[in-house]
Amino acid sequence: MYAPVRALLACLVLAGACGGDDDGGADGAGDGDGGGGAEWQVVASDLPQSLLSVWGSSENDVWVVGGDGADGAGPAVFHWDGAAWTRMETGITDNTDLWWVFGFADGPVFLGGEKGTILRYQDGAFEQLETPGPQTVFGLWGASPDDVWAVGGNLTGGGFAWRFDGAAWSAVAEVPEEITGPGTIWKVAGAAADNVWMSATGGLTLHWNGELLVEGTDSDASLFSISGNDERFITVGGAFDGVIYENEGDGWNSALEPGGSELLSGVVVRDDQAYAVGHFGTILRRGAEGWTPEEGGDQLSQENLHATWIDPAGGVWVVGGQFDAPRTTAGVLLHKGTPIQGNLP
Repeated sequence: MYAPVRALLACLVLAGACGGDDDGGADGAGDGDGGGGAEWQVVASDLPQSLLSVWGSSENDVWVVGGDGADGAGPAVFHWDGAAWTRMETGITDNTDLWWVFGFADGPVFLGGEKGTILRYQDGAFEQLETPGPQTVFGLWGASPDDVWAVGGNLTGGGFAWRFDGAAWSAVAEVPEEITGPGTIWKVAGAAADNVWMSATGGLTLHWNGELLVEGTDSDASLFSISGNDERFITVGGAFDGVIYENEGDGWNSALEPGGSELLSGVVVRDDQAYAVGHFGTILRRGAEGWTPEEGGDQLSQENLHATWIDPAGGVWVVGGQFDAPRTTAGVLLHKGTPIQGNLP
């Protein structure tokens, strides 16, 4: 069940890093808990499955999803309410990893993963939605509950973008042949319904402007993740070393010196903060001096870090593990900010 996706990730050497400096400033991390003065915490480590995505509506409403740990409980889905962690039962028990989570403050929450799986959680229950195909869903983002994007692909190609109108998912026809053939769209993020970016294999970015899906600037390396806001979008990836490209409305520009990082697989932008994460516990932070390693970040964990998210209070959340094997293992959850009390069940 897992081998095709794992082999694809392994052949691309999917990985990441995240970081920055300890100075704030207009172009650096803000003064919230995620700033230079906060401390990192290992919330969980050595879990039976990798943790692959983290998202929330606040520091007291956080979702973490990941692989199926072969314990009969299905894929990892944990929820933090500010006081305790809860293991959420999805009803899926057929060895399906969940690769991404995204939602809305008042609901619903969408979870996507292998076998074309997309779950919608609302009113206290999970619902599995019908999707256009069996490919793995690697990324989700939406402007509203009735305007949600899902992207992904599989080992032999089949890269896709799907769109949800509140009632059904449909395939987006404008995805270029280099994606629908041999490629994969890894992640999607937007600043508005008419300003949505996607990161893909072959160093390709795609932009939805409200009417058309058009290609952005190519790079030489696969771009594994993307995030942004009204001010800038940032995409990260790599072939052998990590790459970071930033777009402030004038096109994509390299923001990392060659050889300046391990491969990068996750990135997040919120207000004036930005972090990227990846291989061997690497964490980079965008500060006034550009992208620099987070001090002590690689001492928290040597696992491959897959994704990162910043909560509205400025806390930074990072997830990862060994996710390039037939069954994910060694899950890890890191946090920077007000200490998190309690263990994952």
